Amino acid sequence: MSLRDLVKAYFAFPAIQIYLVLSAVSAGFVITLADNLWRLALVTALAPFYYGFIWYLLHRFVLHGRWLYKSPLTAPAWKRIHFDHHQDPNNLGVLFGAPYTTLPTILAATLPFGWVLGGPAGAAMAVSLGLLLTCFYEFCHCIEHLRYAPQTPLIMRMKKLHLAHHFHNENGNYGITDFSWDRILGTFYAETKVVPRSATVFNLGYDAEQSVRFPWVAELSGLEPGSIPAGPPSTRTNAPT
Repeated sequence: MSLRDLVKAYFAFPAIQIYLVLSAVSAGFVITLADNLWRLALVTALAPFYYGFIWYLLHRFVLHGRWLYKSPLTAPAWKRIHFDHHQDPNNLGVLFGAPYTTLPTILAATLPFGWVLGGPAGAAMAVSLGLLLTCFYEFCHCIEHLRYAPQTPLIMRMKKLHLAHHFHNENGNYGITDFSWDRILGTFYAETKVVPRSATVFNLGYDAEQSVRFPWVAELSGLEPGSIPAGPPSTRTNAPT
């Protein structure tokens, strides 16, 4: 896959189009409401660091937590957001988050942050930046999972670290583009040889035993409880839908 093909595939996704349109709308509110450029500058400067930290926490403690699949109310969302992605990391159909789950999360993360620092205009700025950062994350996520060979050492390393999270041990390297919070909070590993291979890297702990106790994700996947695949997609005769 060439970079041109990657960019074309990326912008064809409705989720990306929605994020970009909403970011532009939010930017329009910034222009309308702006009353203090210094406060807006502060929001702009801090947003990438804050947003990266929030996504680290969500990825580690929510998406990799073992509680969402234990309720019939949250199991469908967890399946769509993360279980399906780890079951088959190269499945383009679940590579992007679904807007019905990502948009409320983006708003919940950015609105209070922006409002505290910059009032209504700051809140609109934070939302706009949050949507743009999400687009950036998703583009990098495409690079990491699609058949595209990065041309720079930095991007090559980013892809290597993220794929280790998917194919070697999911209990680390939670960052998508920036692994600073992994380093700070002790979940970073540079080489697969320094941590053992995880038996739950493809099912996130939702194994045969758990699927019997909490069958909703299995049922939504078209699988019998107790038959959740643990190995990579290439070893399976059946796969979740």
